[in-house]
Amino acid sequence: MPIIGEEGERDGILEAVKLMLLSARTAPKSAGIDDITMVAVYGKEKEEVVTEMLKIAAERNIEGFRRDARNTQDSEVVLLIGVRGSKPFGLNCGACGYPDCKAFEKAGEIEGQDFTGPACIFKALDLGIALGSAAKTASLLNVDNRIMYRIGAAARRLHLLPRANVIMGIPLSATGKSIYYDRSK
Repeated sequence: MPIIGEEGERDGILEAVKLMLLSARTAPKSAGIDDITMVAVYGKEKEEVVTEMLKIAAERNIEGFRRDARNTQDSEVVLLIGVRGSKPFGLNCGACGYPDCKAFEKAGEIEGQDFTGPACIFKALDLGIALGSAAKTASLLNVDNRIMYRIGAAARRLHLLPRANVIMGIPLSATGKSIYYDRSK
């Protein structure tokens, strides 16, 4: 049976996202402590993210949410990567804005507009490394992708990664021209 172009491309993207999950999971973590949480969404769940992004766009009158919702709509799948960043690392470095980890922990979680803070800088770095590892894997597999803050904001409102206090999204697409970089319209 022949593999039809679009069907094969869709299957390839779904295989790629599995490898991206693997890359993010095995990415280096501070002290080897893994507080990364992930899920890949497509179909109905992806459409719910698009709808939530459009709601946020309307609430805040931010065109960037509409633009990114269009990109997400046109994507086959979205990888969500989050971190439980409200756990102190224990170095007392003060990068979180508190004098030590005890004060950071005592402050408790504070709900922001899109995410919950404060966040331990080492957990935030772990998130960045996991995102970079996943995006690199997509790139090596020739799958168009872009790390997007706004997808994560919508995903958090939908409780798609309930243990994460910061979430980013990586939409994936395979077209003749990347849909993520000529985004002026």
